[in-house]
Amino acid sequence: MSTPEESATGGGPAGPALRRGIPVGAEQQVAALYWEAFGRKLGPALGPPDRGRAFLAAHLHHDRGVVALDGTGRVVGVAGYRLAGRGLTGGSARDVLSAYGLAAGLPRLALLALLDREPAGAELLMDGICVAAAHRGAGIGGLLLGEIAAVAAENGCTRIRLDVVDTNPRARALYTRHGFRALHTRRTSFLRGPMGFGAVTAMHRSVVPDGAGRGGAAPCPGL
Repeated sequence: MSTPEESATGGGPAGPALRRGIPVGAEQQVAALYWEAFGRKLGPALGPPDRGRAFLAAHLHHDRGVVALDGTGRVVGVAGYRLAGRGLTGGSARDVLSAYGLAAGLPRLALLALLDREPAGAELLMDGICVAAAHRGAGIGGLLLGEIAAVAAENGCTRIRLDVVDTNPRARALYTRHGFRALHTRRTSFLRGPMGFGAVTAMHRSVVPDGAGRGGAAPCPGL
């Protein structure tokens, strides 16, 4: 298990505390949030829901996420990212076959391959962002995006990229408010039946790397 890089900010009566790294013991909470947000898309590959949540919880990379914690320490928001070949949500082909069996696992791997993305050079690729339903509208999504931008800058990245599906206009509006701009839209009508969306828009936000103008930051390990 990876040891998360811990960095907590905020919290208390004024709002949630942000922390880098998934707290040990909070894996099920994070998996539940992810499934609530992305279960329609992930269901055909990792469902049914109880098995999908269990798979996500068992294969998280703890050091590839930022969480928002309420006053009790419960995870109420999470944003994942991909750097140096690892994202928040993990699990190899062997893990999928072990969890679901050979016959059921092979078609699941084919579906997961359709969702796979790789960052370009000097790019931090987001691996999902979600906020608990009871805490939406309180600015947590913006706080998480701000912390992701700080992670990108500290790692020498010059931009953040994410994908948003056509059935999630609320998320796209959030990203636009926080400086993301649409790059291109890819039609995926063949996925509307199994996964519920027919187009994916790639969006990006520019980042000034830490150390820019002072000899330069270390190269972003996006690839």
